[in-house]
Amino acid sequence: MKSNNRYLGAAMIAPFIIFIFLGGIYLKCFIFALSLMAMWEFYNALKAKEFKPVAIAGYALLILYYLINNNFEKMMYILVAATFILLIIPVINLKYTFIDISLTLLGFMYGGILFSTVYLVNAKPSGAFLVWLIFIGSWLSDTAAYYSGRFFGKHKLCPKVSPKKTVEGSIGGLIGATIFSGIYGIIISRYTNVMPVIHYFLIGALCGIFGQFGDLVASSIKRYVGIKDYSNLIPGHGGILDRFDSIIFSATVIFYYLTFIVKI
Repeated sequence: MKSNNRYLGAAMIAPFIIFIFLGGIYLKCFIFALSLMAMWEFYNALKAKEFKPVAIAGYALLILYYLINNNFEKMMYILVAATFILLIIPVINLKYTFIDISLTLLGFMYGGILFSTVYLVNAKPSGAFLVWLIFIGSWLSDTAAYYSGRFFGKHKLCPKVSPKKTVEGSIGGLIGATIFSGIYGIIISRYTNVMPVIHYFLIGALCGIFGQFGDLVASSIKRYVGIKDYSNLIPGHGGILDRFDSIIFSATVIFYYLTFIVKI
């Protein structure tokens, strides 16, 4: 039964691949839906520790963010105004604390802003090619880390956060992400010259590092609030944040690398 759940979960992830191929407004709408679910999981997880995030405010911010076409500059004005208003809530309603307000904004940044970088990478020049780096650098890193840890793992990486992860597995994940991303860069350089091949190797290395941090961050939050999975939205895989934790961090680091290093 457990095996069947995993196959069902894998089948549910398959549409994500289709939306990546479609790109544009289709991918944007899909990422928006995933972000809503990710924020719901984050806010719901906090309730296990009796925090009370103002979830409706977080969802409203996400909707506004997408209505202004993911414009960071405009979003800063909205975020400052929202923070100003939210800070008043604990004063007039003692049910909420300033920690609740902080966690509300954190949920929006984590599940909303960071997740949106998947679409923002796709929206860049040659984004239809570049967006695949997110998944090559993340999921293939996970695969390489798993097998490296399984066959060579001896030293624990972060036993208090994720007991099964090893230093050897982490190094294997880094190497795997670097090599596979570089190979992908060599292949697609025949079709696009958006950046030199060396950048694909460097992006892969960054994904190999920060993708693993994304995994550890999600695990650390779960351990803190005392839950195993964020939800059961994806049978056999947990929730959106369980499955896309490394994707969120990889997408973010790729977006900023392309913006400030490659300058596209």
